[in-house]
Amino acid sequence: MRKAPRQQRSRVTVDAIVEAATRVLARRGWARFTTNEIAAVAGVSVGSLYQYFPDKLAIAEAIRQRHLDEVLAALNGSDADVDASAPLSRRVERFVDGVIAAHSVDQALHRVLVDEVPLAARSTYPEFEAEYQRRYRALVVESGGPGDGADADIAARMLSSAVEGAVHAAARRGDLDARAMRTELLRLVLAYLGDRQRTD
Repeated sequence: MRKAPRQQRSRVTVDAIVEAATRVLARRGWARFTTNEIAAVAGVSVGSLYQYFPDKLAIAEAIRQRHLDEVLAALNGSDADVDASAPLSRRVERFVDGVIAAHSVDQALHRVLVDEVPLAARSTYPEFEAEYQRRYRALVVESGGPGDGADADIAARMLSSAVEGAVHAAARRGDLDARAMRTELLRLVLAYLGDRQRTD
């Protein structure tokens, strides 16, 4: 972002730009994502848009950051009512539901962000990555199994990569909401965690 909004009016303008850009990007894709259309949909001048964003890559970055915040919010909601003493299968079920819910937040937008937006607009968010991996690590540790902290970290990364790959592929195919997809994802996670328990 070129300039951080300090006043309420400026924050409203930036929010309107990002909201409009999100709709345009999801509907038209990266190739037809233009600052002129974003400004028109947001109801602001192109000059106002450029006060805050130097180019469409910067706008895509703001969209991505907001989307990742929504992903974490969906995951937070998924484990809010799970008792720590609940069986592993129940915790995994809630976790998988959270992952599916997180990736169901505007699936069209998610596909464009993953498949079309150039890597230049995909800077890392250490806070997001740390929190996301922390959730997988907690699941690995709670399930038991071999290894010290480093092994649990690797197992968490392995599990998150497998789940992310399956979920992103399902989103591309349009079957993320299929009941069979949820069932198979549960099997995948439980089988991986169960195998780690058996090798303890």
